[in-house]
Order: sequence, then structure tokens, then C-alpha cells
Amino acid sequence: MDIITLPVTAFSQNCRIIICQTTRHAAIVDPGGDVDKLIVEIQSHNIEIKSVLLTHGHLDHVGAAKQLAQHFEVNIIGPHEDERFWFDALPMQAQMFGLQVVESFYPDVWLKHGEVCKVGNLNFAVRHCPGHTPGHIIFYEQTHQVVLVGDVIFKGSVGRTDFPKGDAAQLIDSIKSQVLTLPDETLILSGHGPDTKVAQERISNPFISGKFG
Repeated sequence: MDIITLPVTAFSQNCRIIICQTTRHAAIVDPGGDVDKLIVEIQSHNIEIKSVLLTHGHLDHVGAAKQLAQHFEVNIIGPHEDERFWFDALPMQAQMFGLQVVESFYPDVWLKHGEVCKVGNLNFAVRHCPGHTPGHIIFYEQTHQVVLVGDVIFKGSVGRTDFPKGDAAQLIDSIKSQVLTLPDETLILSGHGPDTKVAQERISNPFISGKFG
């Protein structure tokens, strides 16, 4: 697996290009914006985009999804249908954050816990991780021990829960049951900030251990 990380928008959101080394098939994960930047980068590699994958419906993760899906003639896949209200609210989100207006759209495919998304020979297991948002999902590739977690967990931190339908207790439960149960060496690719590993967060993340200061 090859992974290209491209921070986009004023929120420095980590858009990921996930590439199967064997087939050169690829997926764009959480393209929050900067369409032209992403297209130029993708076209500089010998890859074929097959899908756009979304972890949740916040604007900084989905803002460029529709344009990229149309450009590459692929489907938008995910997140869970409990995110529908965030897609309904995309114009409001843009106004709230002072960003360029994004019209409401919906994924071509909603995902459920336990389903699998294929990118070439890569298999990403879908895990439902509500808390930051109710329909948030993560994508786990077991063979390469990589998990794309959106805004569920960060290095030394966790996602915000003060947005509509956020739930702090639910988020911690999702992290403990769906992320920390993965093998220790699993690489965590977060939506913002540096990468980390499951073992490191289990030991040192104060939001999980409850040990602040």
C-alpha cells in the first residue's frame, strides 16, 4: 500500500490517497477541499482513481468530494447514513466557517459496520465509530495494519463532541471498542495532525487513560 497525504483547506485536514501497489487502483479519502491541488497531485502519479471514501459529513472532510467524483467519474462511498443531516447542512456549515458555499449532496453508497471497501487488492473493513458525529466510520486494512480514523482520535487527543449530536461518552466507547482493539502496531491515520499507533494512544492518550497533566 502507498499512502499520499495532502493537507487541504484552512483546517489542514489530511486528505489521503490510498494506492494498491499491485493494481495501481486508488481511492481518495476525505477530500475536504482544494480540488485543483488534489487533481494535480493525483495526475502526477501512475494511478487510477476508483472511489472517493468519506469517514463523516463535516465540510472540511467532504468539501471537494462531489467535484472529484465527477472529475474522475467514480462513486462517493460512505459514511454511515446517520450522517445524512450533516450532508443536508453543508451550505450552513460553509456559512458557519466562512468557507466557499458547498451545495448539499449525498454519497452514492452509505456504509454499515462490517462491510468491506475494496481498493484494488486492499480490503478496508468498515467500523462504525459514533461520538464525534453519529454516522462516523473508520476504514481498517488488516493486511497492512493501517486504519483511517477521520476525527475519531488524534495523536494525544480525540475528536470534538460539542457539535450537534456529538456524544463524549459514546466517542470514548467507540475508540476503546473499535480502535484500541486493533493490533498494537496498527498505524492510525488521523484527519488532522501527525500519524500515530494504537499502542502509543492506548498508553499515552490522556482522554483515554483519564490522566491529564
